[in-house]
Amino acid sequence: MAKTDRPSAEEIILYEKNPKTKIATITFNRPEYLNAPTIAARLRYSDLLYQAGVDDQVKVLVIRGAGENLGSGADLPEFMEVQNDEDQSRRLSEFRMAPGDVKYPPKGSFRRGATVGAWYASPQSGIRTLQDFKKISILEVKGYCYGWHFYQAADADLVISSDDALYGHPSFRYYGWGPRMWWWTQMMGIRKFQEMVYTGRPFTAAEMYECNFLNSVVSRDELEDEVGRYALACARNRPTDTVFQQKMFFEVFKQFQGEYLGSLLGSTFESLGGAAAHDEDEFDMHEALGEGLSGAVKDNDSKFPPEWRLSKSGRKDAKTKDPKTKSKKKKK
Repeated sequence: MAKTDRPSAEEIILYEKNPKTKIATITFNRPEYLNAPTIAARLRYSDLLYQAGVDDQVKVLVIRGAGENLGSGADLPEFMEVQNDEDQSRRLSEFRMAPGDVKYPPKGSFRRGATVGAWYASPQSGIRTLQDFKKISILEVKGYCYGWHFYQAADADLVISSDDALYGHPSFRYYGWGPRMWWWTQMMGIRKFQEMVYTGRPFTAAEMYECNFLNSVVSRDELEDEVGRYALACARNRPTDTVFQQKMFFEVFKQFQGEYLGSLLGSTFESLGGAAAHDEDEFDMHEALGEGLSGAVKDNDSKFPPEWRLSKSGRKDAKTKDPKTKSKKKKK
């Protein structure tokens, strides 16, 4: 998709608030592209979170996606365009820097990729901004919750999910790292998160609920009402000042668990990932980056068992295993 064909950040990230209820809503509005945010959209998302955090007319923020999915991650074709942009003017704009004033690190330098990794640990980047939000955030999940959208699931205060949602990060298949890995490990538990990383398979809503990652799982037709109940209860509970104090308490706890330290370590390891040699006859990330990452990821997905594939179309003929379902032996 060419740069000129992409919607504006304002079209992709919608925002509205109700001063009477003090409930605001951010909607990812790019359903035809699985709600993939562009670089500009991520920056707008970051700015809106800061705005809502200061706004006295906002106490609760609901985050949702238009269409059938929350979202399947960032705009990969745009990412590749920026990576291959010789003058790097678009990359500099992601860092909120004016082109021409700064020379970006050259190809072949460690800093070229590491600068991006370090940026993803910053709350200004739109990657972990929700982590620093000092109001109550509720994420409404349906369909895909992959990549960048999965970051938001780790950082939201409450996550309400439809029973057909899938969680994970395609990067575990094509690269091996994700910026929020430390906190996913804390939220899911190391045993189950290791399974997600090593197999690359997405987890169902039922599995994520068992990991204590989700607050509620309902059918798709009940999802909006369930989120509404949570939002209304949170908005009518203690005063906004109390909420701010509560968020500070939980922030201290998260930092005791190393949340920001984990972001820095994650960015370091992600920056080193490009030096990893691929196994013979296996998926070559370096080659995929040159040929088109999006298509290569889809091709690689087809090599996995149907019930462990990332795409819903690839899974549709497979019976998804639910760990809660157990076969019953007939009595003789």
